[in-house]
Amino acid sequence: MKDSLLRDRSLRTGSLRTGPVRDGSLWSGSLWLAWRQQRVLVAIGAAVLAVATAIAVYSRSDMLDALHSGLFDHCGTGPLSCLRTDTSLPPLMLDIAPLKYLGMVNIALPVLIGVFWGAPLLGRDRELGTHRMVLAQGISRGQWFASRFAFAAATTAALSGLLAGVFAWWRGPAADRSYGLFWYDVTALSGSGPRVVAAALFGLAAGTLLGLLTRRVLAAMGLTLLVTGAMTLLLEWAHRTRLLVSPHTYVSAGIVPKAPMGEKWSTGHYGLVTASGRHDDVLKCPFPSGAELKECMAQHGYVARFYEANPAGDYWTFQWTDTAVLGGLALLLTAATVLLLRRRV
Repeated sequence: MKDSLLRDRSLRTGSLRTGPVRDGSLWSGSLWLAWRQQRVLVAIGAAVLAVATAIAVYSRSDMLDALHSGLFDHCGTGPLSCLRTDTSLPPLMLDIAPLKYLGMVNIALPVLIGVFWGAPLLGRDRELGTHRMVLAQGISRGQWFASRFAFAAATTAALSGLLAGVFAWWRGPAADRSYGLFWYDVTALSGSGPRVVAAALFGLAAGTLLGLLTRRVLAAMGLTLLVTGAMTLLLEWAHRTRLLVSPHTYVSAGIVPKAPMGEKWSTGHYGLVTASGRHDDVLKCPFPSGAELKECMAQHGYVARFYEANPAGDYWTFQWTDTAVLGGLALLLTAATVLLLRRRV
């Protein structure tokens, strides 16, 4: 009676296939089961991608129309706002709110994929016990895991890569302009590039391992939410503190204005330099470029000013650093899942 109930339930969830394996191939049968189990998630992912692409096409067209109107021709690069002729009005800005929403979705991908895709991937069969019937058909543990995880990983990589690509294409007209979105904005730095793919695969791997360990889908989902959420916040903190990517130090003479910040991402750390190379706080001589600053610097023995910032080229340094960290963790978690299969299944 129990086996019959399990069989009925597995048929509804796509966890078990009846009848002979197609073409006599265990691998094709295992992949068929993986497709049956995950097709709803694939459809949801495709729908999200289609909606994001449609909105991007419409919004980017509006951006280009606004730029071609000449309204933004006087705006320069750099972090300063693009002011209107009538300064009482708000600064000029492109409508980048929808773009930033997509960036937020991309940042949340490891959490969403880990919770709703990774945790149930093995956890559902483990909780219901239907994996025993799957294995009884002659499919090995390795095939059972590999077919499900490979299908999920390939779909995850494709979906996250395409979403990151849509974001980069959409951002193009507004990239690094006072009226647009700078590369160091959270949604641009963490919501685009290869790190989006690595983060999504990390979420999938974390959820899969926790689903295997807990044998309870809801418990695995809760733990995955904590792990992937904590990792996402940890990397954002590492970006702000420049923990993994050190800033550059820029030095200028105090008697002339320093070069514009431009597209650089300032750390907020700037001040004065002594002849021995010691860096002091800017409040020691809180004057703009000019005679007062020159006199103050001479009195205190300062020979130059400095500030710390990351240039726009560091975008790729941040990207590949995050990709290495998240991709490495995804590989480790996947290896741990493989090693634990025989003990847990």
